Amino acid sequence: MNGTLPYCGPAPASSDWYWAWNADPYLIGALVALTIWGLLAVSEADPGQRRAVQFAAVAATVAFVSPLCAMTAALFSARTLHHLVVLGVLAPAIALAFPVRRLPIALPFLAMSAALWLWHLPAAYSAAWDHAGVYWAMQAALILPAWAFWSAILHRPGLGHALWLLPVVGQMGLLGALLTFAPTPFYLEHLAHAERFGLSALADQQLAGLIMWVPGMAPLAALAAMMAWRALRDEATA
Repeated sequence: MNGTLPYCGPAPASSDWYWAWNADPYLIGALVALTIWGLLAVSEADPGQRRAVQFAAVAATVAFVSPLCAMTAALFSARTLHHLVVLGVLAPAIALAFPVRRLPIALPFLAMSAALWLWHLPAAYSAAWDHAGVYWAMQAALILPAWAFWSAILHRPGLGHALWLLPVVGQMGLLGALLTFAPTPFYLEHLAHAERFGLSALADQQLAGLIMWVPGMAPLAALAAMMAWRALRDEATA
């Protein structure tokens, strides 16, 4: 860690974190341009696609413009929540609006998994903290394969694709366990900031593990079960 500020700016204080919006004009301009392009590109005859574009714009704003972005500089648990928004909300919304076609699901699954684990390596985390270019490269490494993965899950229903959610759930559980039961904090960048919010760095890391377990695993497990049940039902009635 070289003392530089992370992309989202300095860690906010606990008393005014809700004012810590990201005002990066390049980011805001890019989000506005992509949203307008997306709305123009989708078919007017498919209101579901338009809603997906709008939902993706909201999710991207929450992840990268709202105070959640600044909070990732204070709390590692906020970083974990940020990842869940990107993986579980933003990427599926993009997939619903602009699905990636004809790509074997194994490839984006492996790439998404690699990016998820890379984000949790302390050395890679520090590099993303210190360099905005590394930060955005790692965001892209997470979002792009997640987009392709969710395209296969949502647009090619069936038992085979539903089962691919299970190893994602398993990874969430393993990461959650590692973060929750580690005896020491892994991410030294948060040592000086977590205390502003009444947490030690270790307690913050444990909270991140619990977030990974409950809001991370539970919805995916429920979706996998629902998709598998529908696939089996359709096969039984075919």
